[in-house]
Amino acid sequence: MKKLTTADSLILINHYKNVLDSEGIPSEVRNQHVMSILGEMPFADTWPELWVKNDMDYDRAKQLIDDSIADESPASGWRCKACGEDNERQFAVCWNCGAAAT
Repeated sequence: MKKLTTADSLILINHYKNVLDSEGIPSEVRNQHVMSILGEMPFADTWPELWVKNDMDYDRAKQLIDDSIADESPASGWRCKACGEDNERQFAVCWNCGAAAT
């Protein structure tokens, strides 16, 4: 078993787990209940972790997660078609009106 990634959000870790599940890569979420002791230990140590069960799947899993992250945001800045607001590339939805980048 090998740790693949951590995130400050259980929702994000479960999204990554779903990406791996859809490709048939068995994985496990750890530390999902540890955030309740935030303040008792360093915050990054309480983040949920995603572990790949089979070490041989690690490289493929890492690539899938990296691709998933790259797909979340546009490659460059963009103008919202709904309200005309200029958005920076890190925004997958318009910060002004909430419309998705197209």
